[in-house]
Amino acid sequence: MARIAELIAKAPRGRHTLDHVAATADTVVRRALLLGERFWLPGARVLCVGDHDLTSLAVRMIHPEAEVAVADVDERILEYLDGQGLGVRAFWADLRLGLPPSVRGWADLAVTDPPYTPEGVGLFVARAAEGLRDREQGRILLAYGASERTPMLALKVQSALSDLNLLTEAIFPDFNRYHGAEAIGSAADLYVLRPTTKTWPSVASRVDKLATAIYTQGPQSVEAKGSEALPGLGGIEEFGPGLLVGEWPRELLPKLPRVRLSTWLAKPYAADPERVAVAVPAGLEAVLPRVLLASRARHVRVLLAGAPDLPALDLLSPVYDLTVDGTVLDAVRRALPGHESARIARRVLDNAHGKVANSWREALVSAKGLTKRQARALVPGWADATALELPAHRLASLVHSCEDTLTTPPPEDAPGRTG
Repeated sequence: MARIAELIAKAPRGRHTLDHVAATADTVVRRALLLGERFWLPGARVLCVGDHDLTSLAVRMIHPEAEVAVADVDERILEYLDGQGLGVRAFWADLRLGLPPSVRGWADLAVTDPPYTPEGVGLFVARAAEGLRDREQGRILLAYGASERTPMLALKVQSALSDLNLLTEAIFPDFNRYHGAEAIGSAADLYVLRPTTKTWPSVASRVDKLATAIYTQGPQSVEAKGSEALPGLGGIEEFGPGLLVGEWPRELLPKLPRVRLSTWLAKPYAADPERVAVAVPAGLEAVLPRVLLASRARHVRVLLAGAPDLPALDLLSPVYDLTVDGTVLDAVRRALPGHESARIARRVLDNAHGKVANSWREALVSAKGLTKRQARALVPGWADATALELPAHRLASLVHSCEDTLTTPPPEDAPGRTG
């Protein structure tokens, strides 16, 4: 308990725009204990769909025999989880755009404490269901609480769960306690949800319809006004893109192919346009680095609702030269670098939809004359993911990590990867 309390105290502070409210250390520990009491955890996989509460760390500490992964949009949380060295796998995800492919159909149990709006609960629970590999035995643990003064809100949340055709197998009243969240009495129930045969078509239908406004505060809150036209639209025709990504006015270049942001991130685009224009609405700014990595175009123009955070884009330096004019960002693909470690990193990032480990291994085989088995042993375990789902701190240190694998002698007998 003391160790978990210390970890929570040292964790990054919550962001109100993500509806973060920290659970108490006692709550986090009891969640982990309940998992062990109710389910068989040796060899099981637990997915935390969002984890500002650090439930993943408690599960790994109490049940080291279980595999644990986290999907979260907050880069600070992902770096903090990685820094604890407890073996929690951390993946970046904006759940409004999809679940990381590495944890889709991966887990036996999913745990989530989502934004307490019908839209937020519906989205997070739907993504949790997508993360389950066993459609008969898998379970979802949901934390949710509502004020005594807002019964209609609670009814809408129950309706969202009902729309997903989930069976409520158990409810533990006031199981979760929080530092703050006075509006709901600083407490929330814990639901154990069981998917049914009707859940999966319902999930597929629901995530396709889900809006991006899921939070209670900020530009993507459910009460925020509709988004206005993005600045910079006037120059798009002159830019001459071969593809439009995101939501654009119908009358703009009506004959041009269009792709949703979620599709753009989910799989490589079949064609290879020279120029691509991307619209990123307010509240989705965190997706910008991945939107650019998902492109193979020579020139990408991105229209944003506000000025981009340029320091956060430094991790793109192996691939792009960036220029900014107000809220319009232009990314021009760089020539291949001369240094071998940078070339390996570039090879990885140019294949952003593929597994990092595969591109890295192939590059090492070519650069050092290694066998595939030797190269595989040099690639770190965290690289078993796509570049689009790796946390920013992993991407930012990629060139340095590639340099380490170039200078490390390969083992004589190399059955597997390093940690």
